[in-house]
Amino acid sequence: MKSFLFAGTAAILASATMSSHAEELKIALSSEPTAADPHYHNLSTNNAFVQHIFEALTATDANQNVGPSLAESWEGVDDNTWVFKLREGVKFSDGSDFNADDVVFTFCRVLNNDNNVSGSFAPDVENFASVEVSDPYTVKITTKQVEPLLPELLSQIYILSDGILEHGDLSFDPANGCGVTGEWPSVDSFNNGSMTIGTGPFVLDDFTKGSKIKMSRNDAYWGEAPAWEKVELVPVPSAGPRLAGLLAGDYDFIESPAARDVKQLGEEFGYTAKPSSRVIFLQMDVARDDSPFIEAEGGKNPFQDERVRRAVAHAINREAIVERIMDGFAEPASQFVPSEMFGAQTDPVPLTYDPEKAKALLAEAGYPDGFKVTLSATNDRYINDSQVAQAIAQFLTRVGIETDLDAMTRSIFFSRRSKREFSFSMGGWGSTSGGAASFLRQYVTTGDKERGVGGSNYGGWSDPEFDAVILEAIETVDAGKRAEMLQQAGQMALDKLGLIPVHFESTLWAYRDGLAFDGRMDQYTMAKDIRPAK
Repeated sequence: MKSFLFAGTAAILASATMSSHAEELKIALSSEPTAADPHYHNLSTNNAFVQHIFEALTATDANQNVGPSLAESWEGVDDNTWVFKLREGVKFSDGSDFNADDVVFTFCRVLNNDNNVSGSFAPDVENFASVEVSDPYTVKITTKQVEPLLPELLSQIYILSDGILEHGDLSFDPANGCGVTGEWPSVDSFNNGSMTIGTGPFVLDDFTKGSKIKMSRNDAYWGEAPAWEKVELVPVPSAGPRLAGLLAGDYDFIESPAARDVKQLGEEFGYTAKPSSRVIFLQMDVARDDSPFIEAEGGKNPFQDERVRRAVAHAINREAIVERIMDGFAEPASQFVPSEMFGAQTDPVPLTYDPEKAKALLAEAGYPDGFKVTLSATNDRYINDSQVAQAIAQFLTRVGIETDLDAMTRSIFFSRRSKREFSFSMGGWGSTSGGAASFLRQYVTTGDKERGVGGSNYGGWSDPEFDAVILEAIETVDAGKRAEMLQQAGQMALDKLGLIPVHFESTLWAYRDGLAFDGRMDQYTMAKDIRPAK
C-alpha cells in the first residue's frame, strides 16, 4: 500500500467549504449495502457496513491477519474442538452486557434466518456439532468436520444481543428453536433500527435505501474510540459524481475514484491505493446440456468442453484490461488468489492472450464458426465492472464466440445468479485470510450443504478428483501440508478451467486534506480507520 498526495495548481478551494466539523465524516460509497442485517448477505459491501455496528468473536486486520475481538483468545483442544475465551466488560449499545448467551443466540439465528441470500453464513455454523457454555465467558465449539480455519471463518459472523427476542434458557439446538420463544428477526427489523444493537464503535441512526446511512459514535464502545461523532454513508454508484462531490466539498472521503481522475486532485486532497485479494473471474454453466443463454450448433452447451473453456481463457487480453480500463491499478490473474496468500501458486503459469490459439481450440472442439452466448455481469458492484465485461465480450466476439452483454444492477444480478439463471457470468470474490481455500471451497467444489462447501458453485462445476483434494486440504490441521494440498487443488482447478480468472483489483480511496487512511486488502471502508492526519 502506498499513500500519495498530488501537488497541483488548480486551486480547488472547496476544501475551505467542507462540511468538516471536526467530528463529522461524510463518505461516498461506490456500492450501496443492501441491509443492516449482519446475517442477510455475505457481501463485502454489507460486511464493511455492519462492522461499524456489530463485531464478531475474531477480526481481521488491514492485511487480513486474524486477531482477537469479542473473543480475547482461543485454543484448538483437538482437531474438532475449539475453546474461545470471551472479552469481559463489553456492553451492547443498549447498555446490556455481552456474554456467552449472545454467542449461542447468534449462531442459532444464523440457522433460523429465512431472509438470507444464498445461505449466507449458514454453512460455517451448520458444521457445528455442539456449542457449549462452560461459564458466561467461555464457549466450546465442536465441529462435525475438522475446520482448521474456524477462527478466520468466525470473523464474519457478527454477534447479536440475545435481548432482542424473548427466550427461555438458551442452548444450541437450532432445529428446535434454541429456547427462543419469540419470532426470529427479519431483515426489516434491522433496517428500521429496532434490532440493530451491537457492540461496535457506532450505532445506527438511519438506514434509508438509495439515500443515506447515518451513524453516531457508540460512547459505550469497549475499544479505542473513533475520531468521528457522526458518520454518514451516501451511495454514489458512478465514479464521476463521487469525485465531483469530493472536489465540491460534499464528501470528505470517497471510495473507488477512477484512476484516471485522481490526477485532477490538487494538494488539498490525497488518495490511497491498496492491492486487494479480490479476483474478477468468469463462471460458466457446465452442468446443463441445454443452457438458456447459449446458441450453438446441435443445441449443445460448448462450455462442457474443456477446449472451449481454454479458448475463452486465451481470448482475453488481461494486460489490456489492466492498462486501458483499470489504468494500471490491477494485476492480471492466472489463479484465483494473489501469489502472496496462503496456499497460492507462487509462480503460476500465465494465461496468455493468444487469439489464434483460441480459434484453433474452438475448431478442435467442433465450433469452427463459434457460437452465441450472453455474458451476465454487474454494472455497479466491482471497479469498472461494466467496462471490463464489455471488453471481455469484444475479445470473445473477435475469436468467434459472439457475445452479448447483459449488465445489470447488483441486486438483480445476485438474485438471479443465486437461482442459477445464467449461462455465463462475471463475478468477483475477495478471499479471506484462509487464502486459497476461501475461493476454492465455495466456487469450485461440488455443492455439499452438509459440509458447507460449494455454496457459490452456480455453474455446477464438479470434479471428484478435485473434490477429494480440496476436502482433505480444508480438514488438514498441519499448516504446511494444508498449503501444499491447496496448491495442488488450485492447479487442478486451473488445469480444467471450470472458472476463469481475469484480474485482481487494486482499491483506491480519495479524501480531503487533513485525513489519513491506510487502506485494507479486503477493500472495506471502515470509518474508524479514517483518522485526522497528524
